Amino acid sequence: MVSDVSYFDSSALVKWYLAETGSAWVQARCNDPAQIIATVDLSRVEVAAAFAGKLRGNFITPAEYQEARSRLTIDTQKRYQLIPVTSQRMDEAIELTARHKLRGYDAVHLACALYLNRALLEGGLSPLTLVAADNDLLNAAQAEGLRTENPNLFP
Repeated sequence: MVSDVSYFDSSALVKWYLAETGSAWVQARCNDPAQIIATVDLSRVEVAAAFAGKLRGNFITPAEYQEARSRLTIDTQKRYQLIPVTSQRMDEAIELTARHKLRGYDAVHLACALYLNRALLEGGLSPLTLVAADNDLLNAAQAEGLRTENPNLFP
């Protein structure tokens, strides 16, 4: 069986753990056994920060926060293909900010997705799909030639 690779940014990964618009779509994609989920290592921090913000805003309970944090820890160890941040990826991210309207970490996400996509194509595999709930990131990814999906379009 040939696997499909999806690169998830943190705005999409949060939907795997907490109920938001698009969560059902993300859960279906993540539960697909043919799906490989890749993300940059720093997503762990971004997703955990989103959980903490939801807790501080009283959108989730302390128990839901702890459950989400525990699942995130397990998933980053066993489920996700983590892309390390290297100096080269950082340099590519800086260049991406010159070409596109991107926040810093979004540029790092895009640089890592482009790196992984190049590796897949060089290996004769299908291109990845970048999954994000951030329109600026999605627009930049499309301009760079990546396939994209926005889970917010699947309420």
